[in-house]
Amino acid sequence: MPHAIIAGTGRYLPDNILTNHDLEKMVQTSNQWIVERTGIQERRIAGKDVSASDLAVPAAKKALAAAGVAPEEVDLILVGTSTPDMFFPSTACFVQAKLGCVNAAAFDMLAACSGWVYGMSVANAFIRGGQHKTVLVIGAEVYSHILNWEDRATCVLFGDGAGAVVLKASDTADGILAANIFSDGSKSELLFAPGGGSRSRFTPELVAEKRYTLAMVGNSTFKIAVKMMADAATKAMKENNVTPADIKLVIPHQANLRIINAVAKQLGMPEEHFFSNLQKYGNTAAASIPIALDEALEQGLVAKGDLVLMVTFGGGFTWGSLLVRL
Repeated sequence: MPHAIIAGTGRYLPDNILTNHDLEKMVQTSNQWIVERTGIQERRIAGKDVSASDLAVPAAKKALAAAGVAPEEVDLILVGTSTPDMFFPSTACFVQAKLGCVNAAAFDMLAACSGWVYGMSVANAFIRGGQHKTVLVIGAEVYSHILNWEDRATCVLFGDGAGAVVLKASDTADGILAANIFSDGSKSELLFAPGGGSRSRFTPELVAEKRYTLAMVGNSTFKIAVKMMADAATKAMKENNVTPADIKLVIPHQANLRIINAVAKQLGMPEEHFFSNLQKYGNTAAASIPIALDEALEQGLVAKGDLVLMVTFGGGFTWGSLLVRL
């Protein structure tokens, strides 16, 4: 049975930087308040006319180049996004057309911040089952388009960006060793964007009341996120008889530095073993882990043969983990 190995990675961030000091001029907040509670110092913001596929394509091109894979070799594209270009066609279809991946099936994974990990799990199953051999898995988000910029509790948290990975079928024992995904829809009211679907259609009233924007109950989400991420990480390690000491680097979803540190404590692992770049980008939702993975590889923090643990949490609730030998 083939294994799914990571053949290449890439990332793309918009040029426009929004700092905490910029936000001080927009809402009642302060740089100190944001840094102490989240660890975020700045984030990237896409232009008003920029869509998720516009960010996904340059990230994907970098991943394809790193993998030495031509667009026509890709046979499946999965895009994790909760800020799609539109309801349909899928953002993955737009990416497929823009890249020229003429032989690829394409669809989206809507699992909020867990979308990319969900996509990696699905891609792993397709490769292990022999149905696909070269899969492009992308996380791409434009959360600046669905934020209420008058809500200081949420607008300070998120940024825009995209990260991509090329998975290839291989006869080696490396690659994805564990891919676990979970959900609990009973807590959806704690983190959601209610407007615009079939339940709450776009109307002038919905737009005026900003009910299309993200809403979150922060304290409850925090506590659940820590527990579920720690549980998912533990499951991935137990399935492979791996201890925390065997892990070269943990790449968690970049939501909040306090969440990352709390997960490290739950797992009994040093905080310095957890990669963090949220101070630069904020929470880029489904894009956060692939962006971080690309940066970690670029910085030489991990290399071929290393064990990397990735863990995520998002609205739904959804959560999951990946254990990968590079």
